[in-house]
Amino acid sequence: MEFVNPEGLRLDGRRPMEMRQLRAEIGAVAKADGSAVFEMGNTKVIAAVYGPREVQNRSQQINDQALVRCEYSMANFSTGDRRRKPKGDRRSTEISLVIRQTMEACILTHLMPRSQIDIYVQVLQADGGTRSACINAATLALADAGIPMRDLVTSCSAGYLNSTPLLDLNYVEDSAGGPDVTVGILPKLDKVTLLQMDAKLPIDIFENVMQLAAEGCKAIANYIREVLLENTKQLEYRRGL
Repeated sequence: MEFVNPEGLRLDGRRPMEMRQLRAEIGAVAKADGSAVFEMGNTKVIAAVYGPREVQNRSQQINDQALVRCEYSMANFSTGDRRRKPKGDRRSTEISLVIRQTMEACILTHLMPRSQIDIYVQVLQADGGTRSACINAATLALADAGIPMRDLVTSCSAGYLNSTPLLDLNYVEDSAGGPDVTVGILPKLDKVTLLQMDAKLPIDIFENVMQLAAEGCKAIANYIREVLLENTKQLEYRRGL
């Protein structure tokens, strides 16, 4: 199958280095301490953060830092097939762990000892790049909750199809079986917090693909900063500051 036509356009009309349209909204869940909806093209994710609050299970309490918990799920209507997915299947457990570890790398947990922070992420529409969208939504929700972080953590994927590095894969490109790299970075600190790869790549091509994904992460970080700034301006306006 041809994923890049002779004119250099992908199946959805984007250039190889072009991201899907980003859209974000803060404060989508009224009862949560922080929440956000994040969209990357047709992939749509909602995240809610509760905490820092008292640890519910005392045996899990950590004396010198906060306990971070994460739960990932996919709505039954999020994909084309209508099979009911059992709660806590292997994929959900793995992605919950990936999100938790990525978020722990940016949250200043030592400032909140003997407390817990719960992050709930649900995919409402799935069209490739769901784990990246989940991390971006969780970052926005944590910022909305006012939880101290070293930096915003953002995530993006890139792949290699038809001998061309492609940024921000959609579902058709993602399920083509080619190499696919998901990267999460702390853009200001220039540190990698997440790196996952399906299939093998020669090292020189891998470096190009990873660099492309990292550039995507930085672009998302700039967008998230704009959203947070706009949200702050609206809050000031409402309070008459």
